[in-house]
Amino acid sequence: MNQESKTILKADFDHLVGLEVGTSTLLRELARGGMAVLFVAFQRTLKRQIAVKILPKSQMTPEAAAGFRQEAETSAILSHPNIVPIYEVGETNDFLFFTMQLIQGRPLSYHIARVRRHVIPSKRFLPLDMTLDIVLRVLDALDHAHRQDIVHRDVKPANILIEKESGRPLITDFGIANLTRDLGSRSRAIQGTPIYMAPEQIVTIDLDGRADVYATGVLLFEMLVSRLPLPPHESKRELMKKKLEMKDDYFQNRPSRLNPSVDEELDAIVMKAAAFRPDDRFAGCREFINHLKDYRDRMFRGDI
Repeated sequence: MNQESKTILKADFDHLVGLEVGTSTLLRELARGGMAVLFVAFQRTLKRQIAVKILPKSQMTPEAAAGFRQEAETSAILSHPNIVPIYEVGETNDFLFFTMQLIQGRPLSYHIARVRRHVIPSKRFLPLDMTLDIVLRVLDALDHAHRQDIVHRDVKPANILIEKESGRPLITDFGIANLTRDLGSRSRAIQGTPIYMAPEQIVTIDLDGRADVYATGVLLFEMLVSRLPLPPHESKRELMKKKLEMKDDYFQNRPSRLNPSVDEELDAIVMKAAAFRPDDRFAGCREFINHLKDYRDRMFRGDI
């Protein structure tokens, strides 16, 4: 964690409660992390609770400001039932902000961690039908983004919220997403989460939707086994180095060897999605969807 992140985690933002921000009034802090703070707010115009994400200028670096604005602007382009919608973007003398739907639920990472700790070993896996349904919806949302020339680049369990009542997954945090048609304006810094990061993302900025296919393949792998079979590593840098060196041997086991509910056909789908070379993966999210949906439909009909 960098020094700026540590500072914002310790900062006091209680004085912002009751402040009017755009068309909303801040009610209480909900979460914080990285460089931003998330508040629950009341939108006065439509009389509903929403979420407001704030980036204090006192904590702001040029990179943080660019990522914050990009998250708001990129998300606002997208309209999909599995992407958190953005309502309003603005700036005050003290901070940048944008407002979005308030999701009543927890991130997928919470659900994976919770089931991983189950006292009964056979129950340390998410239900297979739930896993396939979530991943299919995530892929459909990513396919929508890719058709708008947007690559998320940081698909991971922490960036997928699971709505409490419906179980609906919603993708969030487009802060490092890239418009593939606008390569010249992008930072060359390595951005993303190494475990889920496509190998080509480590060495180049010239990415397409197959980078998100890779990350979603790793996501599916983790949902099936609860704990990814990674090689030993002491740092994120070492993890990325091993990913490039070990290529398709990076994952130390197949899902079926760790979860008795997984068969070799699903193994093949996961490993194709998470293949080292982009050309060895599914050509895009729609192809991934077609294979996974066909597998799911046949499995639950009893044809497998």
